[in-house]
Amino acid sequence: MLRTIIKTADGSHSLFVEGLNEHYHSIHGAIQESKHVFIEAGLKPFISGPTASSSEEKEHLSILEIGLGTGLNAILTYIETQRSDIHIHYTAIEAYPVSPDLIDQLNYVELLKVQNLQAVYSSIHACEWGRPFAISDQFTILKINNALQDTVLENNYHLIYFDAFGPGVQPEMWTQEIFAKLYAVVEPGGCLVTYCAKGEVKRTLKRVGFTVESLPGPPGKREMVRASKN
Repeated sequence: MLRTIIKTADGSHSLFVEGLNEHYHSIHGAIQESKHVFIEAGLKPFISGPTASSSEEKEHLSILEIGLGTGLNAILTYIETQRSDIHIHYTAIEAYPVSPDLIDQLNYVELLKVQNLQAVYSSIHACEWGRPFAISDQFTILKINNALQDTVLENNYHLIYFDAFGPGVQPEMWTQEIFAKLYAVVEPGGCLVTYCAKGEVKRTLKRVGFTVESLPGPPGKREMVRASKN
């Protein structure tokens, strides 16, 4: 899979996959898209809102990311742990890891300007696959190098970041079977967030049991989706 670095509209990098004619993030801004979809609409309601059903759940969250990719969602999530008392167990499934050479050239650390973030970002990508690794006292990551279809999900999660390539590129990732598999491992009161708001995606999420909200999207997109398990 040939990937090249491009600069998006907010100055942050993304990767372009020539064989798929697809970008890893929005060309309108990689960082601002990830913050909007996964942090503001996904994580922050658990930290400061009524999404979690108890104070204990608000302090200890399990997150599943579908598509580790560049690690942008992971470091943005880590940053939030430094701003609150939240403890996060972060599981990321990635079938096609990005090479260390490309990771080293991405400019997220430079733009985010958070103390010691370079060491954190490097650790996220350098830590061993298949074994939990404590990035800090508040953030532990488990990376799984496998396709979601072939992965047995043994834990339950409060929040799922669904960040696969779009349905036009990876239709096998947006099926009823996939969303039923994910619904089964979402804690009651938990949710799945994704940048994609296509009608068929929303209908499929509803068919497997999710309650679907269409929320304002990041720059360049009218809508995004948050799907909750009541």
